[in-house]
Amino acid sequence: MSTSQQADPLIGRLVDGRYRVRARIARGGMATVYVATDLRLERRVALKVMHGHLSDDTVFQSRFIQEARSAARLSDPHVVNVFDQGQDGEMAYLVMEYLPGITLRELLREHRRLTIDQTLTIMDAILSGLAAAHRAGIVHRDVKPENVLLAEDGRIKIGDFGLARATTANTASGAQLMGTIAYLAPELVTRGTADARSDIYSLGIMLYEMLTGEQPYKGEQPMQIAYQHATDSVPRPSAKNPGVPEQLDELVLWATERTPDDRPLDAGAMLQRLRAVEKDLGLAPQVARAVAVGTASPATPAESRELTKVLPQTASLPPVAATEAPDNAARLRQRTRRRTARGVWLLVVALLLAGGAGFTGWYFGSGPGSLVAVPDVSGRSFDDAQLLLTEQQLQAQRQEVTDREIPAGTTVGSDPDPGTRLDKETVVTVFVSIGPATHQIPELAGRSADEVRGIFEAAFVGVGDPAQEFSDAGADTVLGASVIPRSGGDAIPCTEGCTVYEGDAASLTVSLGPIPDVVGESQSRAERSLGDAGLETSVTEEYSNSVASGVVIGIGSRDGGGNWRPGDTVPLRVSIGPRPVEIPGNIVGMSIRDAVAALQGLGFEVNAGIDDGTLPLGFKYWDIYKVRATNPKAGTTAPQGSTVTLTPTL
Repeated sequence: MSTSQQADPLIGRLVDGRYRVRARIARGGMATVYVATDLRLERRVALKVMHGHLSDDTVFQSRFIQEARSAARLSDPHVVNVFDQGQDGEMAYLVMEYLPGITLRELLREHRRLTIDQTLTIMDAILSGLAAAHRAGIVHRDVKPENVLLAEDGRIKIGDFGLARATTANTASGAQLMGTIAYLAPELVTRGTADARSDIYSLGIMLYEMLTGEQPYKGEQPMQIAYQHATDSVPRPSAKNPGVPEQLDELVLWATERTPDDRPLDAGAMLQRLRAVEKDLGLAPQVARAVAVGTASPATPAESRELTKVLPQTASLPPVAATEAPDNAARLRQRTRRRTARGVWLLVVALLLAGGAGFTGWYFGSGPGSLVAVPDVSGRSFDDAQLLLTEQQLQAQRQEVTDREIPAGTTVGSDPDPGTRLDKETVVTVFVSIGPATHQIPELAGRSADEVRGIFEAAFVGVGDPAQEFSDAGADTVLGASVIPRSGGDAIPCTEGCTVYEGDAASLTVSLGPIPDVVGESQSRAERSLGDAGLETSVTEEYSNSVASGVVIGIGSRDGGGNWRPGDTVPLRVSIGPRPVEIPGNIVGMSIRDAVAALQGLGFEVNAGIDDGTLPLGFKYWDIYKVRATNPKAGTTAPQGSTVTLTPTL
């Protein structure tokens, strides 16, 4: 088991109490596939698990469940069966039949070009499965060699209905154009719509690739290939492979017409035409096992009987009759015939030797023997690749290409491909990596998290789980973004836009909306509201003349400043009512006027207990009367803002 397999935490785990994960088979952009054991039915299954960072995305979840529903609706021997779909905690999964073997992509990578028999066998099976889908009203939308499975036991099946949709729901937004660009129908590029005829176009491209060993359109950037799909016509396969019959040429051209109305209506119509071609050519789909594993198929019982049939008994020859000894004339005639025969044979041998020498000179001078095979120059420096080609009497021409995986300065491959036989001194293009391509990221602040994630993923930049903060911006709005270079080093700010390399990683900060407003709420209710938002609380009690005891006055500032984040502790300022103040003991004996002034200065309201009238002589009562007593009593405390009543005396 590889290190990556050992590090996978799912291996060995029991999923949903039923499926024991054994090993990882493959990993894609949306899910990882494992081989597992169904403990309930005691059988091996393929377990497809959605990537964890997509489990919260309702769009991906619905697409994942759609795959199960689409495939489960189909019952055809050439469609991968889906047995179950479920959720184990935050992990969504599908359970499918396990088909040990290879994909059509792996077969093409190994053999490059397939024979006519192999091509017919595989296309017949694919069209049968896809015809069942089209009859059920399902468009696959991602037909490509990676999704065609060639099992070890000879079965050929089409799978991965993750992009499948009902034929009536044929509109696809730009974000949903996820089919592989090399097989994308023109209407998906120009109008974003797809139906059963879009699958037919993809099949036509795939048929071209099986017959020729290459795709009809090439380009350094995906948009270059997409443009060719929309504007060019697919050439005849026989232009690349003269061995392709005219009937298959016509089938490819029919399936890849740029206008959907000019193509077969669906897979059933194309299958009917394919079988007519098989009949015209006198060929029929062969044993699929030979195609799946790349070896000769075992003989069927009928073939076995044919091979082991006993040859007819040879009749015994009659004995040669005894003759008399020949005379001298007869012996002379016999000796002459021998000399003549010997002379003829010597002449034949001389002519054969002369012809062989001439053929040898032609074969190695200008015939097939003069051709040399293109060596594999990938994974080297350009100088090493050039030296290798020079040794084969070929010339090297450098062409720089971008590549996310291969380091800059390292060769990626060649055109023509390795193994192609060429005339000596032919120019071979050597592709040299200049590292990953760059993309310009626009300003991101204020966009939704889903939109920003799509922008980065379109630039082949991975996006991790976002950091979250409370802010005045709406929920799920991007507040900030930064990019960590694939080569290492400090993060690069990208909130206002930046340039990224494919393979970089991005981190986002996303708004949770405003922090709950708890001012004026009771302490218990405020703590509950903030707790529900993922915040801790601490309480600071304060005196307040205007806020009732137990009610929140406000919240304190965040340590270090910035926005509040889940897990932070928010300081609550809670009122405990007005501050208590002592009534001075020397109030008693003061004049009413002095006592009122003193108590008001301490924050009390005062009831003087006497009107402020005026005597005929001009004396004011407040200056004549003095304080005999207070309520509350002098020397005790009372809350600020409360009323102190004075009892006057002369």
